[in-house]
Amino acid sequence: MENERIEAIVRQVIEKMTGGRQQESAVHEAIYSAGAKAAADTACVFGTAIKTADRGASCGERENARPDSSFGRGGTMPLSGKLVSASGGNTQVTMPLALAVKLIEKIEAKAAEWDMRVVTAVSDASGRPVAIHCMDGAYIGSFDVALNKTYTSIAFQMSTAELGRLSGPGESLYGIQFTNNGKIVIFGGGELLLRDGIIVGALGVSGGSAEQDTALAAYGKKVFTEPE
Repeated sequence: MENERIEAIVRQVIEKMTGGRQQESAVHEAIYSAGAKAAADTACVFGTAIKTADRGASCGERENARPDSSFGRGGTMPLSGKLVSASGGNTQVTMPLALAVKLIEKIEAKAAEWDMRVVTAVSDASGRPVAIHCMDGAYIGSFDVALNKTYTSIAFQMSTAELGRLSGPGESLYGIQFTNNGKIVIFGGGELLLRDGIIVGALGVSGGSAEQDTALAAYGKKVFTEPE
């Protein structure tokens, strides 16, 4: 909210107060508090704890005060960049393990409906594997394929199906599958996972035909980004 709008609102609230310096001071304090709160909310998105004029709430306290937006409770994934404790200090997490597992479980349930046995992999925004599940009876070879689909989607910031279209004979990326030590997959089943336009990870599904893997990965991306 712009400072001019904040000032107008505050002046209406305190118009009956005594004038002069007291009124001016109150307006400036309100503007400062509102600005500090907005800065704190923005910082909490990136996991940075800062004290503010409005009760000095930390990011953890702010998160606890918000409605639960985790998977399975009517909301999309939590905000990216959350700080968590690590052996050497704090580290940022774009794809929490619990969220990755919940996403995989939803994909496995849909795969069972479609009589598929798949391997599903979820990586974070850097392409690091977070969780990999192998359904009973899934192809052994699907493990590496699913994992490489997440790497491909992160590496080129697009679905593997889209990369496949761009790497066909005569296209601008023809032959790209021979780069990156053979880790590039150019058929469907890999999808980027985004939150508010920010890449937070990638999904890879392998075990069916290219069309089935593409459809199942698209389903996973949809349930990841849309409220239930």
